Amino acid sequence: MTTTTDPGAPSIGAVRSNQQLDQPALEAWFRAHVDNPAEPLQLQQFQRGASNPTYLLSAGTRRWVLRKKPPGTLLASAHQVDREFRVMQALGGIGFPVPRVRAYCDDASVIGTAFYVMDFLEGRIFRDARLPGMAPAERAAIYDDLNATLARLHQVDVAAIGLADYGRPGNYFQRQIDRWIKQYRGAETETIPAMERLMAELPGRIPPGDETAIAHGDYRLENVMFHPTEPRVIAVLDWELSTLGHPLADIAYGCILYHSDSESWGTLKGLDFRAAGIPDEDAYVAAYCRRTGRASIPGFNVYLAFSMFRLASIGQGVFKRNLVGIGNAPASRDNSHTHHLASTACAILDR
Repeated sequence: MTTTTDPGAPSIGAVRSNQQLDQPALEAWFRAHVDNPAEPLQLQQFQRGASNPTYLLSAGTRRWVLRKKPPGTLLASAHQVDREFRVMQALGGIGFPVPRVRAYCDDASVIGTAFYVMDFLEGRIFRDARLPGMAPAERAAIYDDLNATLARLHQVDVAAIGLADYGRPGNYFQRQIDRWIKQYRGAETETIPAMERLMAELPGRIPPGDETAIAHGDYRLENVMFHPTEPRVIAVLDWELSTLGHPLADIAYGCILYHSDSESWGTLKGLDFRAAGIPDEDAYVAAYCRRTGRASIPGFNVYLAFSMFRLASIGQGVFKRNLVGIGNAPASRDNSHTHHLASTACAILDR
């Protein structure tokens, strides 16, 4: 779906042995529902990502992207590629930056699980949140458009684009806490005291008040594609976790990188923000508030702790899938990322 400015990032390669597709069946479906190119389809697989397997389809000089549910037994409400397809189709209709989706298939007899196809886009995805090798002004412009695009998403009229039933309005944080406790318990491999504390305390710590908007669920620099040469968002990607939810969950989630030590997930911890041209956390949140008409965000530390708990639960699910051999990456020796996020979230709750 992208070119990348990080030459060390895994890119596109051969399809993994445990994620092969029935190519004749796929090609027959593709020609009936997407396009009928003169050349046969060629399949490769994107090497990054640990959730929904993603493939590059090519025929001559033309390219598309296929995303599917992974094989195996899955946690309830996870890997909902049908929701990705639906929200991108609706947002694309009003000119919001998303890839053009082509067709969705829920017939498991084709390639084993549900999937959809969208257009391939040429652009830049930044794997390193510090944006090495760039001028400070360009870094500032990139983060500014990242922020502006999120604010724009949260102001979309969901009823006007047919998404009024895309999720249950109201009580978002409590429902999400319940959901991610259930998901975490389903993937639990050991007792993590910090996770136990978060599951016990978060339900009673969420600030009062409620709002409803399209919540992306995984909005961060790595899930946004920029124009090949301009600091302008051309596509927001990875909508698997999107729903109707509280918009402050997205802005808090995007601020995890100010507290994370994870080089693989993304970190801005310890950065000289003034020299880099990248906004610090207070400035980034203030820009979002300005764009969405807020004076401030009371209780932001609780929203941030919730976001870390949620990401820790997701990470535990990835770790468990890798352990049983159905993940997109080799099994790691431990789930230290889950431990780190949970302990950091507890420290933020105590601020």
